[in-house]
Amino acid sequence: MDGVLVIDKPSGPTSFDVVRQVRSLLKIKKVGHTGTLDPMATGVLPLCLGEATKVAGFITEGDKAYDATVRLGAETDTQDAQGQVTARAPVPVLTPALLEAALSRFRGSFDQIPPMYSAVKVAGKRLYELARAGEEVERAARHVTVYELVLRDFSADRLHLSVRCSKGFFVRTLAFDLGRVLGCGAHLEALRRTASGPFPLARSLPLADVPALLKDGTLASRLVPIAEALVDLPEVRVGAEDAKRVSHGVPVEVSPSSLRPGRLRVTGPDGALLAVAEGVGGRLRYLRVLV
Repeated sequence: MDGVLVIDKPSGPTSFDVVRQVRSLLKIKKVGHTGTLDPMATGVLPLCLGEATKVAGFITEGDKAYDATVRLGAETDTQDAQGQVTARAPVPVLTPALLEAALSRFRGSFDQIPPMYSAVKVAGKRLYELARAGEEVERAARHVTVYELVLRDFSADRLHLSVRCSKGFFVRTLAFDLGRVLGCGAHLEALRRTASGPFPLARSLPLADVPALLKDGTLASRLVPIAEALVDLPEVRVGAEDAKRVSHGVPVEVSPSSLRPGRLRVTGPDGALLAVAEGVGGRLRYLRVLV
């Protein structure tokens, strides 16, 4: 069973819990997720099965989209509703103008410091492991991009936002930093991932439905083929002779006009996916050969 199974993760289990459950149900060893969702969060969690695990790292690079609820007036140690309250402050009278002025600071590209309660590694250890041990360490800021940040609705102490962002962006930290800008503190109350790379929520499958679909034999039809999972990458198509060279990992020269910065999917004359590569000096440098 090779391909990407797009799960609509429920609130509660970790992303690794979902991986373990699917691995146990399908009785296969090769299962991996493509971007951690916090236990509290729900929504799109693509799982790579079998041969698709070879491209999991490339799928992880995709942009993400979320719907978020931010609770104003209290900060927590985890920056979300599962943590302990560490500070409280009165919420100012909210107006669209006030909120738009605050949100405008978080659009575009900027550096963001990851939270202590996160899966980011520092000196070989997950930050959440250090946080649970009562340690707080210095974290390097990471460059992130927010392509879209929309205020959907608000009440006296809650904001409903939609976010489209680059990989590695923490919506929890957005909530925390937004609370600091407004002067009242804030934390993330709810989060739903609505897209991950090329996979929208509409294409996801509730985790609870997997056993029944497996039993009636229709689960395989819900898998996204590996080639389709990488459709967001720019394509370079090669002829039959060059396709043979690609399959053996032999560098192939291509027209500079067909090369774009970053990662590329290399396809054969019939459109079949051959490799993931980068263009270097007019040649393809392979990151992963898939045939």
